[in-house]
Amino acid sequence: MIPFNKPFLVGNETSYIENAVQSGKISGNGDFTKKCQDFFEDKFGFKKTLLTTSCTDALEMTAILMDIKPGDEVIVPSYTFVSTALAYVRQGAKIVFADSRTDHPGIDETKIENLITSKTRAIIVVHYAGVACDMDIIIEVANKYGLFVVEDAAQAIDSFYKGKALGSIGHFGTFSFHETKNIIAGEGGLLTINDERFIDRAEVIWEKGTNRSAFFKGEVDKYGWVDTGSSFLPSELIAAFLYAQLEHLKQIQLKRILLWETYFKQLVLLQEKGKIILPSFPDYATNNAHMFYILTKDSSERDALLTHLKENKIHAVFHYLSLHTSPYYKETLKGNHSDLPQADKYTDCLIRLPFYYNLEIKQVEHIVQCIIQFFK
Repeated sequence: MIPFNKPFLVGNETSYIENAVQSGKISGNGDFTKKCQDFFEDKFGFKKTLLTTSCTDALEMTAILMDIKPGDEVIVPSYTFVSTALAYVRQGAKIVFADSRTDHPGIDETKIENLITSKTRAIIVVHYAGVACDMDIIIEVANKYGLFVVEDAAQAIDSFYKGKALGSIGHFGTFSFHETKNIIAGEGGLLTINDERFIDRAEVIWEKGTNRSAFFKGEVDKYGWVDTGSSFLPSELIAAFLYAQLEHLKQIQLKRILLWETYFKQLVLLQEKGKIILPSFPDYATNNAHMFYILTKDSSERDALLTHLKENKIHAVFHYLSLHTSPYYKETLKGNHSDLPQADKYTDCLIRLPFYYNLEIKQVEHIVQCIIQFFK
């Protein structure tokens, strides 16, 4: 079986973990945590970064930092992972779902302004597959109405919008290092703070509501409970693994791009024949090769193709189920939303193909031949 995903080692992951253990400190906010945060700030220009135990935790920190309260409205794309919405639901917000673009699963930027009311506090955008949303449109709308912008960049490490790193444009950005991402640590995430007003409070929330970080920097002579928060920081073991991967970011990305281009070049004929639709990119966005997906004509064809691939020992998967159709949204939150046809299209028609660092070119070619065989 060719798996959908497979974790990988690329450098000093295990030796760095051993170094962390031997240092006598494996709880959070140690040397490897600082090395990771410095890496992101230096390479991508984020004003402040904080490692978290997951992208979900990073999103929950943004909800606290923006003081989201019951009755506030937050605009979220429906075609996304549940964490994008759940972080704000936990604060009591009403989620207002936006549809996807016709040419890409990302949020339809042109539909956002019509969703804004006097209760809207924030716009959450998801850079699906690492492909940038049109941030000029989003920032212009947010500034017009005085709204926060959060970039859910879980899939978007080393991806750019008009030369700017994704996660550096909104007030906040969030990243994931889950084992399915380009750079992995098993679990793990990152919060980027691009508005200096929030840096000090973010460190307090990150440290369980205490000013412990300020204490260790010598800014206060003792620390205590000063705000809300939680234990959002990961252990040094996660940070050590992550830093070893970051050292090889370029190598990892070159291999992933090679795999992505192999898929595309060998499947493009099926697109030209009208059998499938391949990913596309606006001219302002780069491709960080996070995933490779195809679109079938409908859900029946998608299910048949998934079965065909499984029979040939290839584990491909469909992706998100539109959140506006989920049982929790409709039954527990009593949500009622108008049709979002593009989000539903991606729910019904999108297939993610196996994609991971150790995938071999010959395996990609085998997968492609199985897909071609299906459409014959």
